[in-house]
Amino acid sequence: MAEVAGLLLAAGAGRRFGRPKALVDVDGEPMVLRALRTLSDGGCAPVRVVLGAQAEDARALLPDPSIAVYSEDWATGMGASLRTGLEAVRELDVDAVLVHLVDLPWVGPEVLSRLGELASPDVVARASYDGEPGHPVLLGRRWWSEIGESAQGDRGARDWLATREDLRLVECGDLGSGRDVDAPSDLRI
Repeated sequence: MAEVAGLLLAAGAGRRFGRPKALVDVDGEPMVLRALRTLSDGGCAPVRVVLGAQAEDARALLPDPSIAVYSEDWATGMGASLRTGLEAVRELDVDAVLVHLVDLPWVGPEVLSRLGELASPDVVARASYDGEPGHPVLLGRRWWSEIGESAQGDRGARDWLATREDLRLVECGDLGSGRDVDAPSDLRI
């Protein structure tokens, strides 16, 4: 089986939420730890966490602070975090990376395991939920430079993925919800 790294994008300020979502508790656990555990339990190793807003507070929550990578230009959007993260995993001896977002508390490790089974240096795959494309996204090493060059603003790899005829959608609606958290009401607070 191919080696798969995990990349957790957790740099945002959570403007609509009112504070960085990485620091928000869901069921008594900060979202950054919940997502990190999901990546690890889903078979990703090693894992890198991209931080930005309140980075030191988030880093202090990590069981191993050395896995954190700071995105200098995180405030410009997810594209900057993705570029920083892809640069960080480039040094790792892995075939692919599973890119996960911190604000997806209902994506479990089974989703990451299902996607991870497809890992190869050429893979382009993403989870879908009831036919709707979502996260995480599995990106083969071959594409990292190209994706990094195209990642802009809050769109991350969305525009690059839209051009791919080889994109594999992997249905995961049977395993969970790809619903993200944008506001406190999304957590039923």
